[in-house]
Amino acid sequence: MTSEAARATRPAIDTPEGRFEFLPHNCFACGTLNTGGLGLALHVEPGRSWTELALDRRFEGWEGVVHGGILCTILDEVMAWALVGEDSWGVTARMSVDFRRPVEVGVPIRAEGWTTRSRRRIVETAARIVEPSTGTELATATGLYVAADAARKRDLQNRYAYRPTDGPASPASPTGPTARPDGSGSPGSSASADASGAAARGATSRDVGVPAANDREPGS
Repeated sequence: MTSEAARATRPAIDTPEGRFEFLPHNCFACGTLNTGGLGLALHVEPGRSWTELALDRRFEGWEGVVHGGILCTILDEVMAWALVGEDSWGVTARMSVDFRRPVEVGVPIRAEGWTTRSRRRIVETAARIVEPSTGTELATATGLYVAADAARKRDLQNRYAYRPTDGPASPASPTGPTARPDGSGSPGSSASADASGAAARGATSRDVGVPAANDREPGS
């Protein structure tokens, strides 16, 4: 998508309550203005988020294998968007990742994130990347997010010109492995990689939603 086309198209997110759209932005993970980004198409359910994609050679580490940092970004993204179901947009405070199997370039994958516990403004999450056809786990993660306060949420609403649309509601999850929001079957807490203030991601809400990325602007 060219920059001109991206600016003419307002990005949107599907939720069980319908579709919500906001201004195009530069988030590396989900921004439509970032032509070098991942361009994730995210779907939100109460306490849960998922996306499916295949990564091209731009995101290669070892030959034929997706770079681990890209996988961390995707895991962070689906965990952050999982806060949507609780109307609790957050920034990443801590993230731990286990890389279980290599993810091959060009092979379809599914990333799922879900909340496991909420305490005031602290939300604990988990996520995994799987092979859609078999459910084989390729990478897993746990995260800790700090929710934005009411003033910050209002600021984000205005900044990204959030508005509901008349689009269709979120499609049902494809048949296959499903991460459960109660955390059962979720990855463990041990980690072979640890990232604090993880890579860019977006967040939105069932009622009011705009992208939120770390403490900076999306894509900054």
